[in-house]
Amino acid sequence: MKTKINRITQFFCLSILAISFSTQVYSAPKTLVFSAIPDQDQSQLIKRFGKVADYLTQQLGIPVKYVPVKSYSAAITSFRNNQIQLAWFGGLSGVRARLLVPGSEAIAQGKEDTEFVTYFIAHHSTGLKESAAFPADIAGKTFTFGSKGSTSGRLMPEFYIREYLKKSPDDTFSRVGFSGNHSRTIALVQTGAYQVGATNYKVWEKEMQDGKIDGSKVSVIWKTPAYPDYQWSIRGDVDKEWGEGFKARVQQALLDMKDPALLEAFPRSSFIKASNNDYQPILDTAKEIGLID
Repeated sequence: MKTKINRITQFFCLSILAISFSTQVYSAPKTLVFSAIPDQDQSQLIKRFGKVADYLTQQLGIPVKYVPVKSYSAAITSFRNNQIQLAWFGGLSGVRARLLVPGSEAIAQGKEDTEFVTYFIAHHSTGLKESAAFPADIAGKTFTFGSKGSTSGRLMPEFYIREYLKKSPDDTFSRVGFSGNHSRTIALVQTGAYQVGATNYKVWEKEMQDGKIDGSKVSVIWKTPAYPDYQWSIRGDVDKEWGEGFKARVQQALLDMKDPALLEAFPRSSFIKASNNDYQPILDTAKEIGLID
């Protein structure tokens, strides 16, 4: 009888251990997924942001994965649908995404993003030269923006075109295009496919540094006034999913990112705190020219 009781006891102990192990496996940490707007060549972004994912995995103690997206709108849609919970957005894409997910916040921005600028660039055949004044002579020429949802490649340049020339881009230029990203804008103007374009100054400087820009063919002709731009935005429900204080932990991990090799992915010198209020000027401008109702 005693042996039978011992066997029953052992059976129940093994069952409890099995259930415990099963629960542990089932409750393995959920992966935090992040993405970034495709403002440069996608292969470069995958290589760079994979290292950022490794860094965040180490800092947060949970799996973190970077997934590429094909467009600015795809990044916003993925954020809305909870396919990604964290994103490196431009000013406009971040505003749009946060409006779709209640409680979402901008938590960090590059040190340079408080005073971002757009470069207007021109092919040498136009004869346009750099000036402190808005280049009114771009009227009548062919012009390419970047992505339709880009802050530096579309929103702000369109704002200043309307502000100074009192016309829409379609009424200002002989042909208007949307290249899709800043690297492509530079390439199109450099080859002469478009006479003038608007591009992110950080991408211009990086490609200049990498020897991808021929200064005899394309040059900067005007720099916009400064405005707030890129930022990390996080969904409003992450504390519910990963525990109280998780949003603050992600923010701190971003602020603690000091490795130049990681920061080169953006590229930024460091990250500082950000809030939704920092991007009110972007929202106001988007409403003013009709990109947001």
